[in-house]
Amino acid sequence: MVAEEVRRKVVVGVDGSQDALRAVRWAAREAKHRSADLHLVAAILWSDDRLPGVPAVGRDRTGEVLRRLAEAALDTAVAAAEVTAPGVVTVRREIVGFAPSVLRDVSTGAELLVVGDRGRGRIASLVAGSVAVALASHATCPVVVVRGAGDDTEPASGPVVVGIDASPRSEPALAFAFEAASARGVPLVAVHTWSDALNDPYLAPLIDWDAVATEEAQQLAERLAGWSEKYPDVAVERLVARGRAAHVLLDRSHGAQLVVVGSRGHGELAGMLLDSVSNALVHGAACPVAIVR
Repeated sequence: MVAEEVRRKVVVGVDGSQDALRAVRWAAREAKHRSADLHLVAAILWSDDRLPGVPAVGRDRTGEVLRRLAEAALDTAVAAAEVTAPGVVTVRREIVGFAPSVLRDVSTGAELLVVGDRGRGRIASLVAGSVAVALASHATCPVVVVRGAGDDTEPASGPVVVGIDASPRSEPALAFAFEAASARGVPLVAVHTWSDALNDPYLAPLIDWDAVATEEAQQLAERLAGWSEKYPDVAVERLVARGRAAHVLLDRSHGAQLVVVGSRGHGELAGMLLDSVSNALVHGAACPVAIVR
């Protein structure tokens, strides 16, 4: 008996909004690059309540209207994907359920889960502040929130930016970031931050802050060494900054085509990447954001 082929897949949330279509175009290019199928998923929030502005015609009628909306959104998404990445294999799915749960389940075994930074209506709920952070907390694959202003029918030309700490927990984000930069033929900006905040301010004059900065730079160099050897084609800019990670990454997102962060860490990035840092990026970055577990 011949084993069934396991096909690679990139999953994207669809809701009929322009923000979701931008996510579809981004995901289509990424799926084609990865030689993966593009799974377009519309989560339908089924309810006994009537739709606003529609007479109370019962559950069956409400479900029919929701499904038609989902079908229309998927039709538009498929067309956008085919124009953006001709030849990409698309799989369309309508699933009843709450968007985070639906997308999390469908993305099992996927290489990437992509969502827009806003959503709309009863088939949407793809609001970055809730769905994206929830997915980043529980998804089994990297999550990309497609942000940024304007039409993105053509890929950006800026660098890939990655926020890392000095621990091995940064490895998944580094692997994702180096691969993304190599595939796009662009430089990588590696951002490592540290803070001079102390519980006891009287200790500050006793600390050699220049030595601290030198040590932090050395830690970053050691963390990047193996990856630079693996990806010699990727030019790397090292940025060691004193300050908060969110502020530095938000600043560097301007002109970048992707910002990558891990989902856990220590130090300045410690355990906050699904809280302050990731929330800041998801809500304010000037380019797509990848959260890697």
